[in-house]
Amino acid sequence: MLWTAAVGSVVAFLIALEFLARHYGVLGPVTDQVREVVFAPKSWPLLYGCLALAAITLPWRQRFLALGAALGIDLVFLLVRWICGAQQNFGSGALWVVLACGVIAVTRRTGRDRTLLLKGVGLGLLLVAGRKAGYTWLFITSETRLMVLDQYVALADHALGSPSWVVGRLVRASGTVGFHVLEYVYIQLAGAAVLVSLYQLRNVAAEGRFPRHHLVRTFLAIGALGPAFYLLYPVVGPIYAYGADGGVWAMADLWPNTPTPTGLPQPMPFDGITPRNCMPSLHTAWATAIFIHSRQGPRWMRYGGTFWLAATLTVTLGFGYHYGADLIAGVVFTLTIEAALRAQARGWDRSATWLTGYGAVVFAGLLAAYRYLPVEMAAHPWAAGPLLLLALGSVIRLYVRTTRQWESGFVPAQRTGPAVRPGLSVPAP
Repeated sequence: MLWTAAVGSVVAFLIALEFLARHYGVLGPVTDQVREVVFAPKSWPLLYGCLALAAITLPWRQRFLALGAALGIDLVFLLVRWICGAQQNFGSGALWVVLACGVIAVTRRTGRDRTLLLKGVGLGLLLVAGRKAGYTWLFITSETRLMVLDQYVALADHALGSPSWVVGRLVRASGTVGFHVLEYVYIQLAGAAVLVSLYQLRNVAAEGRFPRHHLVRTFLAIGALGPAFYLLYPVVGPIYAYGADGGVWAMADLWPNTPTPTGLPQPMPFDGITPRNCMPSLHTAWATAIFIHSRQGPRWMRYGGTFWLAATLTVTLGFGYHYGADLIAGVVFTLTIEAALRAQARGWDRSATWLTGYGAVVFAGLLAAYRYLPVEMAAHPWAAGPLLLLALGSVIRLYVRTTRQWESGFVPAQRTGPAVRPGLSVPAP
């Protein structure tokens, strides 16, 4: 019943986004995904990651058959597209095989085998659908939020020392090699998530069930909830609001050489193309989720998760895509969602409620401070900056302490009945 409700909610959400996208004259997530069954996909690593997630429910022999079939179909598509002079790219074969697995699950499998394969196919397709829905969300933010709040966040960022301006100059000094390495990390975030997820789900076929909690759940929850805050708090980022990429809409060409001046902030108009996708930083949120889940893996995975988080923080600041305040909000956002999902998997108790509620309050407090107290934060950076870091550190510390208690099996003692004084008896009910 839970899976049915979840699938129904996702389908309804995608259909609503499809109609909303058509209202603005663009392809919606469903149409865009169906189109890739025949036409060249935008991201072949994502589609093969989708195939990998579906194939974890299959025995090894069937996994190799699925991969071979996907590559064979892709070669046929490449030949046909070359003859027709169409755009070339891999990935359609992987999508065909995933859809075929869904058909096989319905027509040839029964019982637990059918449920397991359908869950694998559903996870893979959800990963792709989430990416497509994200593109649609970004387009909607640019169409519906004509005023942006960059002046507020840039002013609040003075309390942190304007880190985007500092890291931006460092990235430029790193030259072409540093730029391309960071760009690859930024683009292939979903690939890193698939790698960690495959490790977590490696025993699904042998055990006949999925673990109660894994990285894909967190990724999908971040992607579903995060864009809603883009509508509430539209921000385009320093490279657009204060850099050359903003064109005539930018306040001035200041990034990354000159920090923004302090003054009274106000909403500023911006174009109808640039996504308002800064607050919170979802790239930071996803990289934080990868870091958290990589802690359960071998040493190479732990090192990889640490590198991916550090590189993602560097690129989001150094490319001018985010302010430092966005990153703090993104980390708190992720820890709150991760706490709620872990609590849902293990069962809610007082510690789970306290951790999730505290994270939500801190996240809301950060957004409110960025919006209504930026002048005071910029005027008193030596007080506001440490307070921001203290708020972030308190959420991290509470998360680590609580989850370690959960993993160790520690359950706080709870009073189960009224206290009884010596010499007194309690009548039986």
